[in-house]
Amino acid sequence: MKNLLKTSLAAAVLFIIASGTHAQENNRTELLARGRYLVQGVGLCIDCHSPRDEKGQFIPGQVLKGAPIGFVPAAPMPAWGAVAPALAGLPTMTEAQAVQFLQHGLKPDGSRPRPPMPEYRLNEADATAVAAYLKSLGQ
Repeated sequence: MKNLLKTSLAAAVLFIIASGTHAQENNRTELLARGRYLVQGVGLCIDCHSPRDEKGQFIPGQVLKGAPIGFVPAAPMPAWGAVAPALAGLPTMTEAQAVQFLQHGLKPDGSRPRPPMPEYRLNEADATAVAAYLKSLGQ
């Protein structure tokens, strides 16, 4: 009886641990899916931050790895950014810095992004999802 109780208890503990791990994996999968949707379907980050070939098609394997901006302002704009930096893997900021940037529109050094980059004001959940997705692209 004692062994049966120990075995049952051990099985219950393993089930709880496995369930927690599975829930964490599901949460992470959902977070990355939300980030992917926001990056690709809402923010359209790919349009500026991914290079294109001579036919205007995105270059496979280079998505969100930085690119020259393919358009110019109608009126002169001295602060215009000619190149969109790489976002895949977040090479220039930590995930936490990216969340702050997406929430408040300020880069880690306190400066604002150069046009044509908008100063996003995402809520914390969306900013966290975007940063997590972008970070995952570097893995």
